[in-house]
Amino acid sequence: SKEIVKNEKGNLTIFAFDKGEGLSEHISPFDAAIYILEGEAEVVISSEVFSLKAGEAIMMPANEPHSLKAVEKFKMALFMIKS
Repeated sequence: SKEIVKNEKGNLTIFAFDKGEGLSEHISPFDAAIYILEGEAEVVISSEVFSLKAGEAIMMPANEPHSLKAVEKFKMALFMIKS
């Protein structure tokens, strides 16, 4: 991962995952949005499964369990919104 912007209002981080890799289920105290830059990922938010491809985005509400897994090699931008 590479952090592009970080300040008191939020941050922007770029992540890259190989097929089968991902982030295990966790909860964040802040709203976040992900935008798929390349490839495809499966995103689970509060047990609801979403399949996202390059050019698609989704919001992940604060305090909701979420995880993601690479269906194929992919890159994403994560926008964490702290304000």
